[in-house]
Amino acid sequence: MKRREFVVSLFATPLLTRAAQAAGGNFEVSRSDAEWRSMLSDAEYRVMRKEETERAFTSPLNDETRAGTFHCKGCDLALYSSKTKFDSGTGWPSFYEAIPRAVETKPDRTLFYTRTECHCRRCGSHLGHIFDDGPAPTGKRHCINGVSLTFSAA
Repeated sequence: MKRREFVVSLFATPLLTRAAQAAGGNFEVSRSDAEWRSMLSDAEYRVMRKEETERAFTSPLNDETRAGTFHCKGCDLALYSSKTKFDSGTGWPSFYEAIPRAVETKPDRTLFYTRTECHCRRCGSHLGHIFDDGPAPTGKRHCINGVSLTFSAA
């Protein structure tokens, strides 16, 4: 193996393992990779199954202000009430709390610091990250990829 191939392999292997773990897991709703690919657009698949991030200010749900509920695009679980949505100015739909027992979290160490990743507790779809710079009453900002969500008006 050439040095360059070894270096690429050294860095790519943890990323591939992480992506495989994101799409797997022991969840109530489970689908094969082929099933996920057939039901999701390329952008949705990259975000929800490979833990990528959509570009800021590209989701129409960022500007959604009607009363209703935001659901997981992967399994239709209700995740966030519109009552907890706020304009964070970041370009992604933001909420100060999830519906109880709707999301789970895990550490995300893909950058130079640890972030808190959140995903749907029922199907494991990647939603986004939770930060400690949100409004009262929680002080949290759930920064969510719009492609991971659907909206149901009240």
